[in-house]
Amino acid sequence: MKTMTFTPRGFGGERRDPDRVKREGWRSQGLLAVLVDDHRLTWPERELVRQLGEKLYGKQAGAGETGHG
Repeated sequence: MKTMTFTPRGFGGERRDPDRVKREGWRSQGLLAVLVDDHRLTWPERELVRQLGEKLYGKQAGAGETGHG
């Protein structure tokens, strides 16, 4: 006897690619998720992203640290 399994929506199937999630969030809700060091951005664009992030959310943890020490 086979048992039927039920998987609630969002809990199963294929996992979406993170870039697809970001793209859909931008297109449907105007939500922008950007990695500061995204290789597709130019240096001025990366600086703008960094400045916007700091304005909205404050400095990143460890910002300005060299990692030496």
